[in-house]
Amino acid sequence: MLDNKEGQSVPQVTFHTRANDAWVDVTTDEIFKGKTVAVFALPGAFTPTCSSTHLPRYNELAGVLKENGVDEIVCISVNDTFVMNAWLADQEAENIRVIPDGNGEFSAGMGMLVDKDDLGFGKRSWRYSMLVKDGIIDKMFIEPNEPGDPFKVSDADTMLNYINADAKAPEAISVITKPGCPFCAKAKAQLKEKGLVFEEIVLGKDASSITLKAISGRTTVPQVFIAGKHIGGSDELATYFA
Repeated sequence: MLDNKEGQSVPQVTFHTRANDAWVDVTTDEIFKGKTVAVFALPGAFTPTCSSTHLPRYNELAGVLKENGVDEIVCISVNDTFVMNAWLADQEAENIRVIPDGNGEFSAGMGMLVDKDDLGFGKRSWRYSMLVKDGIIDKMFIEPNEPGDPFKVSDADTMLNYINADAKAPEAISVITKPGCPFCAKAKAQLKEKGLVFEEIVLGKDASSITLKAISGRTTVPQVFIAGKHIGGSDELATYFA
């Protein structure tokens, strides 16, 4: 059974993390005490749904979640700290704090430690999210107990809707860039100044000039897209914000 622990305290666990090439033990109290924390737990770093949807959307909605009282967004997975840190760097999700539950102690205490032997994963966390206020679980969104890896209720939008149904999620933004481009740096700086989260598509890494021309009809970078609308380069973005 997957336990709903609303109204209860989070498990008391010490997490073994790495920061600046040193071991740093982090306790449950350090993460949750005196704060409102949005938590999402998932089966594993670098896995498809976790990397393509679950973590990126929480990172994208971080600003509006914090505007609505969330102090920190935490991702927990039964992985070691090296894997979690590498995944966070790969995802470039600067708004998320990753916590390695390497021994599965926190997940077990939550009643969310499950067997994933069929995938060769061993013991892993079931996918869920929760809002924790000063160490007390206010609300849990637990994925249904179905075969596979269901992803229906633990998403960031569901969490935001629970916290404030009237909150407006930010528009989706993508920027096509290439390394060393000063105009690309200018466009990204403009977006960051507005507190906007965006996805960067780097030519030569994520796509080629063929994609650039096919999508934007242009051959220069940057090319900025907001909510399905092609804005253009850095000067056109400045005009858009004016």
